Amino acid sequence: IITLSDLECDYINARSCCSKLNKWVVPEVIGHAVVTVLMLISLHWFIFLLNLPVATWNIYRYIMVPSGNMGVFDPTEIHNRGQLKSHMKEAMIKLGFHLLCFFMYLYRLVYKIAPK
Repeated sequence: IITLSDLECDYINARSCCSKLNKWVVPEVIGHAVVTVLMLISLHWFIFLLNLPVATWNIYRYIMVPSGNMGVFDPTEIHNRGQLKSHMKEAMIKLGFHLLCFFMYLYRLVYKIAPK
């Protein structure tokens, strides 16, 4: 979010912004896919079903990068067609999702450890 807002305010150029953001796309896809599969294996159905759409969206977004682009974030297209605003909106939604998941996981951890 900070990198995208720096680009929006013109503090950094599009190429360095996209380079920084594309560096984290593959680890995000792998990490989210691993967490989703682990929730399926451990039979946490609610958390699995909550993570599945986000993991699917991440994989879809990574697979659908047009050939010739630098990555999911492309410096030649980020200012076109409102992509910067849509990337900012997606980043805010993911931040909310990850905060929700963090507190759900923390609650489950405390609930599991607490004496009965």
